[in-house]
Amino acid sequence: MKYSDIALKVLAAKECGIIKTNAQFWGNFADREKFDKEVLNDDRVIKTSEKISGELDSSDREEGIICSYDDDFPVINGKVKNNGDKPYLLFYRGNLSLLSDLNKNIAVIGLLDPDEDIIKREADVVERLVKNELVIVSGLAIGCDTIAHKTCLETNGKTIAILPSQLGKIYPAENRDFAEVVVKKGGLLISEYYKEAASKYEAINRFIERDRLQAMFSKAIILIASYRKGEGDSGSRHAMEAARKYEIERYAMYNSKMDENDKRFGLNKDLVNSKGIDKVKILISSSIDHIKLIDNPNLSSKAYSNIGEQMTLL
Repeated sequence: MKYSDIALKVLAAKECGIIKTNAQFWGNFADREKFDKEVLNDDRVIKTSEKISGELDSSDREEGIICSYDDDFPVINGKVKNNGDKPYLLFYRGNLSLLSDLNKNIAVIGLLDPDEDIIKREADVVERLVKNELVIVSGLAIGCDTIAHKTCLETNGKTIAILPSQLGKIYPAENRDFAEVVVKKGGLLISEYYKEAASKYEAINRFIERDRLQAMFSKAIILIASYRKGEGDSGSRHAMEAARKYEIERYAMYNSKMDENDKRFGLNKDLVNSKGIDKVKILISSSIDHIKLIDNPNLSSKAYSNIGEQMTLL
């Protein structure tokens, strides 16, 4: 497994309980010097890092770990104000360079049970995005997520799958083989998790955590179709809400003549009919041309002279 010494020490600090939450990390150790001074030489961290390094060295060499102190850690959107939302440790498999320019990334999300019409409409959207040299971000779930990833690869694009599970135990199980295809075709798998969830609550919460990264690592998000809360699977609403908070441009596929009375577009309908900051743009033909031109300065490393400055500003 590929990792820097500092990424190993950050993981060790997490595993032995010195770092308990994202908020604690960013509140206490955004400054690398403070981490080095207070944590790096802690006996618990040294012992735990030695144990973990043995486990990592025997694992898949195509996998890797990066932490916020590494140069290749993705830029965190400056509009992410909640320290608890900010990742500091990522596990990956595949083409890490797909996180080097977040202004090329578009999240495409939706429900678990699209019909043939929704699948066709989504495939048309993704194909156009890929033709505009955009990277497709989604969550590897069945349904709309899988359609987004597969259509992207079938049209020779690059895709990023953000997981609610550790890399060694892909969820859902039916997409484990497909996850390997994503990597082999130049894509990327990302996870925040080193171990299985300790409880059912934690396992459920990981889906919500995954959803916010789809928004964080993209310059725009497209909702293909989704039920309202209580009417079906509603995970997409978490990603759309995160995108609103992070001031990422939001679009929803919605045709009032076709979709108004279809429960599978309930969330789409509510979002496009909202007012103020909650309102989402309807995806139309010219939207993709606009999306291609978006250059969000909050996603650019050029906004910061170095990683240390980025963490200080955050």
